[in-house]
Amino acid sequence: MNKPAGVILAGGRSSRMEVSRKALIELDGQALLQYVTDRLADHLDLLLLSCECETSDFDLYGLAIVPDLLPGYRGPLMGLYSALQYLDDNGHDNGLILCPCDAPFIPDNLVQVLLDAYQAEQGKVIAISYQGVLQPTFSLWQNHHLPAIREAVVGQGRGGLKHLLTSLPHKVVEWAPVLSSAEPSPFFNVNTPEELESAALWLDRMHT
Repeated sequence: MNKPAGVILAGGRSSRMEVSRKALIELDGQALLQYVTDRLADHLDLLLLSCECETSDFDLYGLAIVPDLLPGYRGPLMGLYSALQYLDDNGHDNGLILCPCDAPFIPDNLVQVLLDAYQAEQGKVIAISYQGVLQPTFSLWQNHHLPAIREAVVGQGRGGLKHLLTSLPHKVVEWAPVLSSAEPSPFFNVNTPEELESAALWLDRMHT
């Protein structure tokens, strides 16, 4: 299978962090977005950034911005819909890896694990589960899922991923847990100042 495209979801609200762009919050001197791009870029044919509108805020990263197709904050499903429609319009049909902007510990082999699972489960959505908890923002989608996604967003006004994912043929990959309490979950999200502090502590331990 050829390299898929990827999209980083950066259009969410950041009210708990009291900033307008959570993706640009610094962790150990580096933006959260940079951690994600560093882990994903080499494994993808194309890396997009989902945002609610066109913006110059992310020019430093050289990513193609995919603005939401409908106005107003509508959740991660809107980012998926807009990105997959962008790929379909541009003739890219090798699949789309979905990932949030606030997950600095993404495994280096995430893309390969999703692709391997897809090879065994052709046509299905592939998603990660960690310690029994579904992680729908770490997932692999295909162009043929676009009509169902469009109906969920435009027809039903949905914004969350989980309902759509579980309503479609899908495969859940249970990720092996980390072996040490000193290591963070590979799918840890930074949503609060306290979680940013925790991430900094984990990075410090990992570097010593």
